[in-house]
Amino acid sequence: MNYLEKLLEGVEVEWKEINNISEIYGGLKGKSKEDFTDGNAKYVSYKNIFYNIEVDFERLETVKVASDENQYEVKYGDVIFTGSSETANEAGMSSAVTNKSDIKVYLNSFSFGLRFNSDIELLPEFSKYLFRSHFMRKAIAKTANGVTRFNISKKRFKKLQIPIPTLEIQQKLVDILDSFTKHTTELRTELRTELTGRKQQFTYYREQLLSFDKEEVLHLPLGDENIGEFIRGKRFVKTDILEEGVPAIHYGEMYTHYGTWANQTKSYVSRELVDRKKLRLAEKGNVIIVAAGETIEDIGQGTAWLGDEGVVIHDACFYYKSDLNPKYVAYFTRTRQFHDQIKKHIRTGKISAINAKGLGQAIIPIPSPEEQERIVSILDKFDKLTISISDGLPKEIELRHKQYEYYRTLLLDFPKANVDI
Repeated sequence: MNYLEKLLEGVEVEWKEINNISEIYGGLKGKSKEDFTDGNAKYVSYKNIFYNIEVDFERLETVKVASDENQYEVKYGDVIFTGSSETANEAGMSSAVTNKSDIKVYLNSFSFGLRFNSDIELLPEFSKYLFRSHFMRKAIAKTANGVTRFNISKKRFKKLQIPIPTLEIQQKLVDILDSFTKHTTELRTELRTELTGRKQQFTYYREQLLSFDKEEVLHLPLGDENIGEFIRGKRFVKTDILEEGVPAIHYGEMYTHYGTWANQTKSYVSRELVDRKKLRLAEKGNVIIVAAGETIEDIGQGTAWLGDEGVVIHDACFYYKSDLNPKYVAYFTRTRQFHDQIKKHIRTGKISAINAKGLGQAIIPIPSPEEQERIVSILDKFDKLTISISDGLPKEIELRHKQYEYYRTLLLDFPKANVDI
């Protein structure tokens, strides 16, 4: 018997249809884009609802509202919802109003509010957990309709049923969940602080290990013909990407998916496309370097390709062929000394970019192959500890989040035959 079962032993929990216990009101109406500039009133934004289980009154935004306008106000005890999203699973996200405001507060146009009848005893602090619970999120998602954007059907939403335990039970559950939330948040903050510290430590050692006195080791431009050459990839588009085929790396994935090295890809293209467009492939030991991005800081990051099979490279990237240790080069492309050298060669605009000549002018220190391997070995250990998604602190943060979700679901899993619509 779990805690909730013990708490509810001998107690019957009422389930009531939303339509019978509340009224639904809409967000701001009749507003233009100009009304959201230099406003005189406060409103709860879509993001405020989406990212917070209770409204963050410190992050209200402004809108122009005349004194004679007929607009709904957000009140203490309300639960407000986003009206739509790109996926059904993210439509109808809730945020409870758990604080009283001294000023009038309105609601985003693309949202709606739920106000419970005066005879319904529902703690706002309980509502914030209830409507974000697994079973309620699943039920709310089923009320969404759409193809490219999903909108909550108010007609279907009103038919949802919610559990209303006694105030005493609500308060006990709130106390437990508040305590667990606080503990989880503190732990997550500690882990992220530690992760940030590890990354800073990693960055420091990377800069130190890849800095040499010019009298100690040879320094040459990356584009020196005795060192290596840059070869630009060829264009393919996102619609060319498949789930299997020839390994391929699109330039956008260099920012979101790849680190210092890789031996397999997220994306693939067809062999027919490779042959027809004569796409270029990097081979094992080459370093893929992204050459375009939205900011100067984005450009120049390298990933050593260690896969046995060749990989198709997008035309916003180069691959670098050399006899240097590929991981050594990849780590070097992520140092401040490298970026300080290439930024003066980057063309800026909506999309910033650099060419092979610009990349090739960056000077790289070239210690012995043995020293390159020693440096790579040290940096690999830091990389695994601080950046890898499957090891170290990021995994611990994810596990803690899943643990929190599990216990929240367990505590709010009220017995009922059906909550579907």
